[in-house]
Amino acid sequence: MSKEIIATPDAPQAIGTYSQAVKAGNTVYLSGQIGLDPAGMQMVDGIEAQIHQVFRNLRAVAEAAGGGLADVVKLNVFLTDLGHFAKVNEIMAQYFGQPYPARAAVGVASLPRGALVEADAVMVLG
Repeated sequence: MSKEIIATPDAPQAIGTYSQAVKAGNTVYLSGQIGLDPAGMQMVDGIEAQIHQVFRNLRAVAEAAGGGLADVVKLNVFLTDLGHFAKVNEIMAQYFGQPYPARAAVGVASLPRGALVEADAVMVLG
């Protein structure tokens, strides 16, 4: 099976040895996104702003792959403080409609660039 690398300037450029997303067949694997503003590659301030930026970045990559957040079937969220879990739920509802994707929320000690939240996703196209 061939794979297609997905890249868009509307999401932060990779800061390591990975692609923004990889499409294999009709499945797209979206790499983890943190709260980097793609315009200046700077972290936005605060947990709420970072959560919004994470979902905007994921949406940009999903759209570059020919889909959208409605096509996400699995979402993984990583938080440095699980006390922000309720805020993730609140903001996630602004980007995803029902039925919601399957999801995991995991507490971690740290994330790249001092991020407070990171999310990756799996999307299936039509």
